[in-house]
Amino acid sequence: MSEAHQLFKPKVLLVNDHPASLLALQTLLINGPHADDYEVVTAMSGAEALRKVLDQQFAVILLDVSMPGMDGFETAATIHSHPRSAAVPIIFITAYYADEMHRLKGYQHGAVDYLISPVIPQMLHSKVGVFIELAKKNLQLQSQKETLALINRDLQVQQMEELRRINVALEKEIEERRQAEERANELATKDALTGLMNRRSLTAHLEHAIMRASRHGERLALLFLDMDKFKSVNDALGHDAGDELLLQAADRLRQAVRGADMVARLGGDEFVVLMEDLPSYNAAAEVARKIVKAIAVPFSVCSQSISTSASVGISLFPQDGTSVHELMRSADLAMYHAKQERRGSVQFFHEELNTKMLERSRLEQELQQALENGEFELYYQPKVEAASGRVAGVEALLRWHHPRLGLLSGGQFMQAAVETGQVVPIGEWVIAAACEQARSWQYSSKGFPNLPIAVNISIPQLYADLPEVIHRALLRCDVPPSSLQLEITESLLIEDVDKASSVLRQISDSGITIAIDDFGTGYSSLSVLKSLPIDILKIDQSFVRDLGKDLGDHAIVSAIVMMARALALRVVAEGVETQEQLDILQELGCDEHQGYFYSKPLPATTLVERFMQTSDA
Repeated sequence: MSEAHQLFKPKVLLVNDHPASLLALQTLLINGPHADDYEVVTAMSGAEALRKVLDQQFAVILLDVSMPGMDGFETAATIHSHPRSAAVPIIFITAYYADEMHRLKGYQHGAVDYLISPVIPQMLHSKVGVFIELAKKNLQLQSQKETLALINRDLQVQQMEELRRINVALEKEIEERRQAEERANELATKDALTGLMNRRSLTAHLEHAIMRASRHGERLALLFLDMDKFKSVNDALGHDAGDELLLQAADRLRQAVRGADMVARLGGDEFVVLMEDLPSYNAAAEVARKIVKAIAVPFSVCSQSISTSASVGISLFPQDGTSVHELMRSADLAMYHAKQERRGSVQFFHEELNTKMLERSRLEQELQQALENGEFELYYQPKVEAASGRVAGVEALLRWHHPRLGLLSGGQFMQAAVETGQVVPIGEWVIAAACEQARSWQYSSKGFPNLPIAVNISIPQLYADLPEVIHRALLRCDVPPSSLQLEITESLLIEDVDKASSVLRQISDSGITIAIDDFGTGYSSLSVLKSLPIDILKIDQSFVRDLGKDLGDHAIVSAIVMMARALALRVVAEGVETQEQLDILQELGCDEHQGYFYSKPLPATTLVERFMQTSDA
């Protein structure tokens, strides 16, 4: 070996911002069993470490993860981004013993190994020794190259290949150790059967989720679920069948939850879902109901159809607990109550939420029966010409004669109709009922005018076969397309302008007038309005309410009227309740008004009677 190589020792770079920790680690290395084989260099920050890496070559870097300014992850990424130091192995030193996610992040930033503080001296010497040995082998390789070049080129090539094989073997050993560590990490964080997160990983995730929710004032939910009668399946068909049932249940759980939700298996037939960024308690109930429905579908296991159910308990942060233990306990208790109440049911830990959820569920069931029982009725609110005072049309507003709750407006139950998939059949009933009413007025002997009837349309109806539904209703009742007007809210319209435009154009071409309802709340652009086949803008009542009191609302209504004039559209103001509001609307050039100032929504017979009385007067 040449003199230069004899004098050279592999170097170990020790990086730690804490003087005491730095001194302790340095002392361990200096007093190690093979301390004469290497030199220890220290740095107290990421920036200082980078400067020394650029000036010197190191066999290995021991890098503290938690440092102010540039932490260990950022320092490692910067070191490996430079060609000179890209291959230098880095061992992270961290105090986060139980945090596998923290360790996985280290591997993603180029770590070859981990040491947990406080460091065990024997482990430190062993891990450092591998890389010192690797550096010495590389040094020997270089020395052999120089010696063999003087003796014989062929012999040099042979020796170099041998040393290269040794080097490859060492690198392979390091890589195998790293892969083994990653496999061990996966086994430690995931359930071996289903691949879901295990209890240990759930606890770590839940701890972090609670900290985030506390810091940002957010809500989260924990869903505990237990498969009912699972033990009987195991006893009857064996553990292999039980395992297959759990695998299929895990797949259904993944499909039922939101994309960001975490699903874990605690063991046996117990699963947990962690929901963060919770918009409302009802979102947790919706996911829980989807899970119950998914598990209720029979499973095919060992050529047999197996029916089971899942009982779900829900706890919410912060009202049901502010720690991992409290939330887990609350959800577990709620799940126990669900099994006691009725297998295959959902139960909140908080009783008040159970009452609301049960009421919502009951309302949804009653809603499904309302069409069959003929409990719906249309009320009609006149739309009046601002200039002449003549009734120009009516808007049909849905009412539900609820056998238990009395008369309900659409706002009290339509969201439940959307969520249960009932909005399309209800919408078809509204269109049919409006056409029948138009026919009744058309052939009435009381002299009631043939007024166009406006009906409200929801987005799900646009995706259904709406043009065909309207055509059939008009044909069945033998009334012209001019008998109907369609109203669609601006905020729903802009969710899918292209789809809405295509459907509405078919309807418009048939001769039906189309209005945008609640205009001014959806922030649609002028280009969107120009691309749609619309005839009427209905100004949202929130802008009409304070006319005469709020100059801002006055300016908004004025701007809407002028824009409508530029687009050749008629303008209807909603929610008119006073003479002052009507006077301002007339002054601004509004075409029609609608609201309690003229009439509240009325049943068809009452509306006809009032109209006839007004005509006689």
